[in-house]
Amino acid sequence: MSPRPIRVNGGRPQRPLVPTDTIEGYGNRILDLLFTGLYVYTVDGAPVPAMLKSLTPHDARTWTVALRPGWTFSDGSAVTAHDYVRTWNHGADPANRQAQRSVFAPIDGYVPDGEGPCPRLRGLTVLDDLTFTVRLREPDRDFLLSLGFTPFAPLPPVFFDRGPKEFGRNPVGNGPYRPAPGSTVDGDHYDLVPREGHQGPRRARNDGLSFVFYDDLERAYEDLLAGRLDILDSIPDSRIADYRADLGNRAVDRPVALNKALAVPYTLPGFSGAEGALRRAALSRALDRERVVRRVFRGTKRAAADFTAHTLPGFRAGLPGSEVLTHDPAAARALWARADALTPWEGPFRITFNADGGHEDWLREVAEQWRTALGIEVELITLPTFKDVRDAVSSGTLRTAFRTGWRGDYPSLLSFLQAQFAIGSAANETGYRSRRFEDALAAARRAADDAEAQRRAAEAQAVLFADLPVIPLWDCVNAAGLGAGVDARFSWNGLPDYTDATFARPDPAAASEP
Repeated sequence: MSPRPIRVNGGRPQRPLVPTDTIEGYGNRILDLLFTGLYVYTVDGAPVPAMLKSLTPHDARTWTVALRPGWTFSDGSAVTAHDYVRTWNHGADPANRQAQRSVFAPIDGYVPDGEGPCPRLRGLTVLDDLTFTVRLREPDRDFLLSLGFTPFAPLPPVFFDRGPKEFGRNPVGNGPYRPAPGSTVDGDHYDLVPREGHQGPRRARNDGLSFVFYDDLERAYEDLLAGRLDILDSIPDSRIADYRADLGNRAVDRPVALNKALAVPYTLPGFSGAEGALRRAALSRALDRERVVRRVFRGTKRAAADFTAHTLPGFRAGLPGSEVLTHDPAAARALWARADALTPWEGPFRITFNADGGHEDWLREVAEQWRTALGIEVELITLPTFKDVRDAVSSGTLRTAFRTGWRGDYPSLLSFLQAQFAIGSAANETGYRSRRFEDALAAARRAADDAEAQRRAAEAQAVLFADLPVIPLWDCVNAAGLGAGVDARFSWNGLPDYTDATFARPDPAAASEP
């Protein structure tokens, strides 16, 4: 029996495969396997040292980082402290326009967007080939936890020789896998093979992975049932009622740090200023989230209680302002009428979504609730793929609301708030800007203890509840499935533990091959 890769569902990445320039999920799940940083996260979200040999604190914002010796990139070049510092400087420099630029904001010398050049971060100093120092602008309780996030992984010298576009077609990383010969994101799948001699705590226990790019989750589900797919990380909504019966003990459900929301850009007519605040609140109050969870998702979602996820450390329900998430159609109609008194509504309200994500059933339910409660017309606009929607959002050409969501990059409540709503974050795609939110979030990040951090985070969320840059919908109880003979676990953020996935017994499909 010839070994074959484990086939997993995926989608075409939006950008070239560069860690500092990728914010969407399909690209990130590949990059996380090609690169390894100072830490990795266990399936439960605990950080485990990877390239980190030691971390010596000097005060609340300064550390000396020592790397483990012997690590190499897949082209054979050694991984050094110079690579880390050069990568972080590249990611932070506004001239490079990296999508993940804002993750480097805590480091001393970071320059916010529009405030000038940032050729290098003065908070980074190389001491020798395996040692560098990091100094932050101010204490930040999330910074060390974030260092397992892929943008902090080192880029090799060849990246700077080739340039991002060429490098992103055939990345050279230091992770547990490398691209299989001939793999390209322009095809219908992208294959990874294990790296021999990889030193990290995540080592491939399989013969490789094949990310199959689907334009329809229904087809992915049929492939899972037929033995043509080994792991499906998201069951289509139309199959939720049946997937447990179809799959038996191969069905998976686990609460995870993944939420869904409706993004309403501030550039949309009727959704800025006082009028916009009223309309956003009206849409939220008109929505019966529990009904959608019961009717469409059969309990595999949980109605949103805030802007993060129920599974994250420090989550608390009943935050001040969260009553705006409570279904109250009478209050919703009153809010909409107050907005109409300022400026009469000229509809319809349009929502764009990707056809390959299986979202139509719940969006139709939501649209009907808004038609009934508010008396407005709601138009659903479909683009073929997730990449199509992401391209339209990123280019600024999308002139509608759109379905969005956030999967945890690392297990932190503050990271959800920072990534989605902070000024300068690439994932802040509604144009939201609030100094009150920024101040409360900054206070939470520099808090000396958990109680203070939670109090300040609640203040930040109170601002979001008043402003509603996105309308929170629900967070996920991950509904997923495994193929026959496949042994795999799912992690804290809903993705498979790819390195640990194996064939638990001889694979029937492979065994029947000549």
